[in-house]
Amino acid sequence: MNDRPGSKDARFPLLLLAVFLVVAVALGIAPHYRQDWLLENVLVMLALPALVFGFRRLRFSDASYAALFVFLVLHEIGAHYTYAEVPWDRWFAALSGFSLHDALGLSRNPFDRAIHFAYGLLLTPAVVELVAARTVSPGAWRWIVPVSMVTASSALFELFEWAAAVWFGGDLGVAYLGTQGDPWDAQQDMLLALLGSVVTVVVLAVVSGHRRRRAAASTNQ
Repeated sequence: MNDRPGSKDARFPLLLLAVFLVVAVALGIAPHYRQDWLLENVLVMLALPALVFGFRRLRFSDASYAALFVFLVLHEIGAHYTYAEVPWDRWFAALSGFSLHDALGLSRNPFDRAIHFAYGLLLTPAVVELVAARTVSPGAWRWIVPVSMVTASSALFELFEWAAAVWFGGDLGVAYLGTQGDPWDAQQDMLLALLGSVVTVVVLAVVSGHRRRRAAASTNQ
């Protein structure tokens, strides 16, 4: 496979990168809370260069890059409004004519919960490919290790979030932490990331098993 940045194989991830940068710049022009936007993007500013400069050494599948792209765009939306203030229900009502927030009787903005689930759901494909490329994980371990890594990274992020909130304090700390009064916010966020990751590995395991059976059937014919 030719992974040179100018090659055909590189066009899709480069297109996603270009679109993401446009979206990130647009949402960063006038965020609702500039300091919170900066904090929310610290890890993005570290992760994105790592993906770009690591492209030659480890090329993920286009599906994994697409999943990462979707997650990062959702994150930028949360960073623009602050996670607790994303007007998702207003958008939903404009499209459907009714409030899903009211219909479900929600007491808080669930956008941050959805993003933590999306973290596990959308980052796991790339982690599965990373583990497969760098280690030999036989049997169920090829799925257990990625789930463990994603869950551990979610826990580390919660610690980073807590430390930043304590350090900065005040309105910025509250906005960045985004607990919305829930004392179990961190634990629920980690659980959702775990569940999202489990959903992904189950789907990938089923698809992988189906492909192996189909390949074996073709060989025996």
